[in-house]
Amino acid sequence: MGNKDARRYPVISLGAEHLVIGHLLRRNILTYKAPPNNEGYDLICIHPDPRKSSAQIRVQVKSRYQTDSDRAFPLKDKSFGAFEYLIVVFLNNGYYYKNRPIRDGFGEPEFYTLSVEFLKKYHQKAKSGWERVLTKGVDMDQYKNERGFEIIANDLSIPYPGMESS
Repeated sequence: MGNKDARRYPVISLGAEHLVIGHLLRRNILTYKAPPNNEGYDLICIHPDPRKSSAQIRVQVKSRYQTDSDRAFPLKDKSFGAFEYLIVVFLNNGYYYKNRPIRDGFGEPEFYTLSVEFLKKYHQKAKSGWERVLTKGVDMDQYKNERGFEIIANDLSIPYPGMESS
């Protein structure tokens, strides 16, 4: 079986969801996975102390496995009302489009926590009907990794974990 066939299995996208769950839990954001094939969102985030907040945030997770992707990901505009944030994970699993060995492109994953407003701004509809969000060339540092996870923590009023004062 070639590499292209192996990429069709759901393991890689499921791995991206679990990576996001781990990073959100690390930030003390209680995160639950929605049932498989749930429409509109993949994760539900809540405050870890139910006495402090009953708010919830729905998160959709999208992933791109290739390091040399065009920084675009599919998203239908009809899904905008189903989640508060989308976290796109660039897994950086290797080069698939460059004429180089795949594993030369292996690197750490990158996470971007994007609001619906951001997504609408960069959403495109192709003539073929394919819809996507194109982020190539867009400065997204404020949404990257921990800075992005902090956006969700702030929305849920979750303070940064620290030592308890005596």
